[in-house]
Amino acid sequence: MIDENLKGKAGKALSGAEKVRSFQRKIYLKAKQEKEFRFYIMYDKIYLHHFLFEAWKRVKANKGVPGYDKVTFSEIEKYGVENYLKELAEELQTETYKPQPVLRVYVPKANGKMRPLGIPTIKDRIVQMSCKMAIEPVFEADFEDCSFGFRPKRSAKQAITEIKSNLKRGKTKVYDADLSGFFDNIPHDKLLILLEERISDKRVMNLIKKWLKCSIFEDNKLHKSSKGTPQGGVISPLLANIYLNLIDKAVTRKDGHFHKHGISLIRYADDFILMGNKLPDEALAYLGKMLEKMELDINVEKTKQIDAVKEAFDFLGFSFHYDRGIFGGKGRYWNVIPSKKSELKIRENLRQAFRKNRHQNNESFVRILNPKIRGWLNYFSISGISYPSKAKGNLRRYLDESLYRFYQHKSQRKCKLYCRRAFV
Repeated sequence: MIDENLKGKAGKALSGAEKVRSFQRKIYLKAKQEKEFRFYIMYDKIYLHHFLFEAWKRVKANKGVPGYDKVTFSEIEKYGVENYLKELAEELQTETYKPQPVLRVYVPKANGKMRPLGIPTIKDRIVQMSCKMAIEPVFEADFEDCSFGFRPKRSAKQAITEIKSNLKRGKTKVYDADLSGFFDNIPHDKLLILLEERISDKRVMNLIKKWLKCSIFEDNKLHKSSKGTPQGGVISPLLANIYLNLIDKAVTRKDGHFHKHGISLIRYADDFILMGNKLPDEALAYLGKMLEKMELDINVEKTKQIDAVKEAFDFLGFSFHYDRGIFGGKGRYWNVIPSKKSELKIRENLRQAFRKNRHQNNESFVRILNPKIRGWLNYFSISGISYPSKAKGNLRRYLDESLYRFYQHKSQRKCKLYCRRAFV
């Protein structure tokens, strides 16, 4: 009887997910076929049960900490997910839903500085996810192929593959751009204009405006938000892609300043590079004017223009080198490996794991370490593109030494688990 109930629930969840995907396919095709069409009935999809339930599943899968109201996933489950989503649907349907303040936290960056993140409540994350599922296909139909970040069926690995392909074609002049505080500086008025080009449903627009204007809770005070979208919000990556699609279109436009010089763009969220056989000053000046109109600033200290044949460059954690052939051969090849920062970052993550889990037994500790190691290795292993063998060797030696010291501290006796190499 229990198995049948579980089977029934799984079938119901799958049915809901299929309904969402079916809607998304139809909306995508409509948007793709009619570039000027504005979608006017979208809000009623956001509070449908199968949309909210699928949004709940995705938000929960992303894990994350509680927001301003301190409500956790376990508390919602204890209350009853069905009841919780039913009440949330009623709030949306009656338009009484109001987002709560966004909790501002800071996480360390690789350069030692702190990155600000905005954490909405779980309730707001669910609604944002449901809204994102409803409207994302509309804008996916408009996005360019040069954009790889936070999009369905797009990944960092595809971006790295495209960069190496460009290098092989001789596009070795690289403009590595860095935007200063992009997520915190997106102007609301300009972003809303872009949204309204495709969405005419006023209730959806009002919902997004509420999230953009949401107060920020920091230092035990509420601060008003006049620009930007919280980096950490569920819908923020989609809004970022919508805004930066202006740059994508400018670069890929066939009669534009960039296309006539054979310049390509690879963008992953707010990180992007321009690549070409040459990068004329007029093209870079045009980019600067565009960013100025968009009220975005280039970080002069981090932005650089290089010749990849003479100088290596990093992007998305990978480092691109034009190296000589193996065993001193005369040929040259494009070597794509994990960057030094990436190697240091995984070591620091593992170092923190060692410090925080000294009380764990051997088997539990292995289960904590393995996902971190495998995740790093999987990210940097791209068949035919990346060659991380040296980085793997460095990581192996670091683990050997760290695990030996770790187990020596735990026990005076020789550890059988360490000898069996049970950590890989």
